[in-house]
Amino acid sequence: MIWTVYLSGEIHTDWREQIQAGAHEAGLPVEFTAPVTDHDASDAAGDLLGKPEKQFWRDHQSSKVNSIRTKTMIEQCDLAVIRFGDKYKQWNAAFDAGYCAALDTPYITLHDEDIIHPLKEVDAAAMAWAQTPEQVVEILRYVTTAK
Repeated sequence: MIWTVYLSGEIHTDWREQIQAGAHEAGLPVEFTAPVTDHDASDAAGDLLGKPEKQFWRDHQSSKVNSIRTKTMIEQCDLAVIRFGDKYKQWNAAFDAGYCAALDTPYITLHDEDIIHPLKEVDAAAMAWAQTPEQVVEILRYVTTAK
């Protein structure tokens, strides 16, 4: 079986690339999907429908276009990894975690110890909490190969 792993959350560091490289080096049977991680492209996703005068409607339009990808990929994944960074509040990541929980899709949270408290409900529904991309790779190794 090839596992589909959705990589959600923070877009300002290379955590996705670290997990992908680690899984590749370990020869794990996984393929990765992700939301659009280019911030400007994501913000402009709905502009093709016409750019509204108010920022609220631009964000609303773009979020709906982005959600086509996000919703589809979350529904099709076997497992999600949801990264919360320390620089910005990732409300979209929290939403993705809630969506995974509602769909009964297993997910791993990835974040530092200093934000355990604000993420307590998100972590409570997760199957695991990792602090490093390397830990995520080890979890992927175990669940995909039983080793």
